[in-house]
Amino acid sequence: MTELWLMFSAAFLAATLLPGGSEVLLVAFLNDDSSNWLALVILASVGNTLGSITSYYLGTLGRFARSPEEMAKGKYKRSLDLIDKYGYWALLLAWTPIFGDLLCLLAGWMKLPLLRSTLMILIGKSVRYFLVAGLALHWL
Repeated sequence: MTELWLMFSAAFLAATLLPGGSEVLLVAFLNDDSSNWLALVILASVGNTLGSITSYYLGTLGRFARSPEEMAKGKYKRSLDLIDKYGYWALLLAWTPIFGDLLCLLAGWMKLPLLRSTLMILIGKSVRYFLVAGLALHWL
């Protein structure tokens, strides 16, 4: 039970702007006891998605701090262009390191639909954790 809580917590924190390696923890837990693989993957996916939704929410608050003109220039331009082009579908890439955190933050800043955004984030992150588990358990 403790490992499930640790997996959820690590995945949640790794999805926010804090650095973390929830995949490493998942592999360690799977190497220790693979019988809980599905629960670990589900909790990692849900925890990581909720962490990304936290970043999304911070993005909505950031709308008060930065104007669209400020955001359209500089380091956010490429991510904004991706979200402008693909909308909430771009959030399937929310699992990517650093770039994914920024996508979630900007999705909130751009006021993308929360339910659709959450679904795309969950799908992308779940696929990643299933792939990590599959590799760790030598299924792939």
